[in-house]
Amino acid sequence: MKSKEVEQLHSGKDILFKSLFFPILVLVLITTLYFYLPHTSSSLMSDIDMRSNDSAPLNTTPLHPSINDSIMNCMKFGRPDSDFMKWRWKPIECELPLFDAKQFLELVRGKTLAFVGDSLARNQMQSLVCLLAITANPVDVSTTTDTRFRRWLYTEYNFTIAALWSPHLVRTQDDGPEGYNANNLKLYLDEADEAWAVQIENVDIVIISASQWFFRPFIGYERGLIVGCHMCSERNIRNFSTYYGFRMAFRTAFRTFLSLKNYNNKLVFLRTFSPAHFENGDWDKGGSCVRKKPIKKQEMKLDKYILDLYMTQVEEFKEVKMEGEKKGLRFRLLDSTRAMVLRPDGHPNHYGHWSQESKTLADCVHWCLPGPVDTWNEFLLHMLSMEELNLAGKKLQKHA
Repeated sequence: MKSKEVEQLHSGKDILFKSLFFPILVLVLITTLYFYLPHTSSSLMSDIDMRSNDSAPLNTTPLHPSINDSIMNCMKFGRPDSDFMKWRWKPIECELPLFDAKQFLELVRGKTLAFVGDSLARNQMQSLVCLLAITANPVDVSTTTDTRFRRWLYTEYNFTIAALWSPHLVRTQDDGPEGYNANNLKLYLDEADEAWAVQIENVDIVIISASQWFFRPFIGYERGLIVGCHMCSERNIRNFSTYYGFRMAFRTAFRTFLSLKNYNNKLVFLRTFSPAHFENGDWDKGGSCVRKKPIKKQEMKLDKYILDLYMTQVEEFKEVKMEGEKKGLRFRLLDSTRAMVLRPDGHPNHYGHWSQESKTLADCVHWCLPGPVDTWNEFLLHMLSMEELNLAGKKLQKHA
């Protein structure tokens, strides 16, 4: 081969190498991220919780520096045992990291996070504030004295946590003459509750949930007309199941997020149904939750109503997830149900009451602090960190 031809060949090789080097480098990085990350946050949570092992014991008690004033501080209210604080969720094939307050605060720097729902949403918010207190204490910047609508600001991180009380997620009206009257409660199933809907555009991360309030009597409205009722004695009105109102409330909430014009590049987490653990009777019939250890997976009996409520939420979630992706709104499933079914030991029972309150009714709905509810925020941290890595992978792919 002539020297000129050799030079041209080497030059061609140099050009080819230079033109392929960057795309190959990007491809290697994307491939690494692909195998490191789950394909979706939903599949991630499947690996973490729905394909589960039993709870595993911790060597130390979780730290909650700021729970002295919380009614969920079961030890303060006389609970004699403490083993419930020393068990945590043990996934199959992976290790769920302990909550890292500094890591969480860095991930949410400059953002606002809101818990939308009932007192269980507030329960999770209290857990998060307690867990973060290891690193930073917030300033109360609430604009109302109503403790159901609290706002906490972490000034160093410019991060805000908000609690937006909305137990039904949709607009309600109580026609009772003196406060709440279950027999006169109206639910407008196709109208979002303004308590959260008018504020949500300024929120970057939403954790939405609802549960126990749908077991109560109500009359349902759509387009301003009665469509049925739940547990009511009204004649000539269709009586629908708990699941109908529950489904419609989540459908309306999800559709509300989709309808917001400028609500893109946001995160909406559905935190799935949290089961109660009343035994030997319902909440108003002497039921209680006296267990002191988690139940094993083999012993678990998933009541049909829990599965039905869970599936109702998941079905509505799936309906909007793909639609959200098209407009840059990320719906994610924070699936806590299976983990919580195994934890009948984690409720306040008779140790979650102020001194002036009646202690005849057991609380087997909410969760002690510290306790199993902390797992929800471990899930949340893990999912937020995966979101960051997913976004990094997409950016690399875009520049490939």
